[in-house]
Amino acid sequence: MLRIVLPKGSLEQATLTLFDDADLPVQRGSDVEYRGGIDDPRVAELRILRPQEIPKYVASGLFDIGITGRDWIEETSADVVSLTELHYSKATARPIRLVLAVSADSDTQTVDDLPAGLCVHTEYPQLTRRYFELHGIDAKVELSYGATEAKVPDIADAVVEITETGRALRAAGLRIIDTILVSHTELIANPAAHADLEKRTAMEELQVLLTGALEARGRVLLKLNVDHDNLDAVIALLPALKAPTVSKLFGDAEDYAVETVVAKSEINILIPALRAQGASGIIELPIAKIVP
Repeated sequence: MLRIVLPKGSLEQATLTLFDDADLPVQRGSDVEYRGGIDDPRVAELRILRPQEIPKYVASGLFDIGITGRDWIEETSADVVSLTELHYSKATARPIRLVLAVSADSDTQTVDDLPAGLCVHTEYPQLTRRYFELHGIDAKVELSYGATEAKVPDIADAVVEITETGRALRAAGLRIIDTILVSHTELIANPAAHADLEKRTAMEELQVLLTGALEARGRVLLKLNVDHDNLDAVIALLPALKAPTVSKLFGDAEDYAVETVVAKSEINILIPALRAQGASGIIELPIAKIVP
């Protein structure tokens, strides 16, 4: 039913891992194949292509849905429907930033300090031209084919580049002076396909699986027993999506079973604290999906 396109390159492995976690594993003959499949009746075709191309392919109807970054949607000005943000990137759950950077020893502090006629290299020429037009600066924008951060100051006066942490730019001797765009990974759809009820339903079902898998990342299910006298103290320690689930143990009116979802990062502090407050039979379980 749905023709899907996923990003190749820096987002590729993170995207394939997400589909695995969502019980939608991508099958292909080798790691370098561009065609694949998902054993799911809602998926008719799957292709893995460069994220730069995905917005225009989805907009043109070659694919029904795809995954790419907001940066490439804006760069191509593609007419697509954004179904949801998917909060993951190459290495973290943080968004990437499209930034303007100059040499670290430059006197430039803001974009307004830049002179007319400056040369800017970037992989995002359309976004960059629009940005400088907005600021009323006549800039010469050149398309970069990679290693953009290495072009200052000999080849370019400034660069517009993506970063998650800014570490690579600092290592290259650059300093960020402005953030042009904050970009999350997005699940996008062709407008005509999205208007089709059957296809839109299939899209929404896949979206539930993907967002549920992301929501579960970094969280675990905690189950424990506690007696009546210590119940309030234990509950006070527990975070939860809404509130912990509390039920009486069978045949014992004074003891309770409690379960809740907690951040994995907090568990090493939480379990000893719970035990100190009288909790027992503590079990930590992994979570595959959380669907509100």
